[in-house]
Amino acid sequence: MAVAVAALALVATACGETSSDAAKDDDGGDKKSGAYQGKGIGLAYDIGGQGDQSFNDAAHSGYQRARKDFKIDGVDMEPGDGESSADKTQRIEQLARQGYDPVIGVGFIYAPAIQEVAKKYPDTTFGIVDDNTVQAENVADLVFHEEQGSYLAGVAAAKTTKAGHVGFIGGVDIPIIHKFEAGFVQGVKSVDPKIKIERRYLTEKPEEGGFASPDKGQDAASGQLEAGADVLYHAAGLSGQGVIQEAGSQKKWAIGVDSDQYRQKALSKYRKHILGSAFKDVGGAVYDLTKSVVRGKPMKGTQRYDLESGRVGFSDSNPDYRAMKDVVAAVEQAKKDIISGKVKVEIKP
Repeated sequence: MAVAVAALALVATACGETSSDAAKDDDGGDKKSGAYQGKGIGLAYDIGGQGDQSFNDAAHSGYQRARKDFKIDGVDMEPGDGESSADKTQRIEQLARQGYDPVIGVGFIYAPAIQEVAKKYPDTTFGIVDDNTVQAENVADLVFHEEQGSYLAGVAAAKTTKAGHVGFIGGVDIPIIHKFEAGFVQGVKSVDPKIKIERRYLTEKPEEGGFASPDKGQDAASGQLEAGADVLYHAAGLSGQGVIQEAGSQKKWAIGVDSDQYRQKALSKYRKHILGSAFKDVGGAVYDLTKSVVRGKPMKGTQRYDLESGRVGFSDSNPDYRAMKDVVAAVEQAKKDIISGKVKVEIKP
């Protein structure tokens, strides 16, 4: 037990919580108002960890904003290499035991851990991103219509390609990434069903590095570009940095995912070749859940974010993209058609 607590304290210090932060209010929050008595936000990252310029960094942005706006503490924890399900459960339980509220697992891999730990801490609110299988009174399932943003990415790719040939690279061959592929393919074919689409998954299982290996992403991108594709869309987390790097180095288009990757500093060298990103506002979901807990009305059950909510979409930060009026118009029309119900986006390829 002493080792576990010491390890958590070390992580907290590394992630920005000082000893004075922790000491100023053992229970956290504003004791006078009684509105919030938690210690702060407990955030557990998915494979790839902070710095992936994508999924985890999106969650981190919401974590930072919530801490600042609500003046609360927090701790964010990295996954270990090759860790077991028991390690994830221990991480979630440590956060709950220490008094963090809400405790949020970033990624479906935390579903078993949250299912187990939520029962032990009924007064703590838990959140899980990208999973809606954990059903409990103190759990909020934060899920997204990734297929809708991916459809817009497909439309943009189809309107931009000069070779009539595009590519999709998924990190791991699992159902949630199938949604990205399904939306992208449908979007491409809505513009021109004759466009050729390369498809590749980097690994079969998450623990094999599909979301955490830029070299795997770069190799896959190289193969698809060599095959003739000139626009690549990835849904591969940290591995996607390799996709963007390879596309950029060959002066071809890349489409990012989850975060607005055009704005990521680590990818600034290649940003001119990042057409846009099919984003999902994971940070906004983290912020929303924290806000609900701080205000004393915790969210629970499935919270589903889509195009209409503005928490899913296609970023237009690249001025070169905005200059392509026909591409922009096509993406905007596709967005309207999805929101109105005229277009139903598939979730399976």
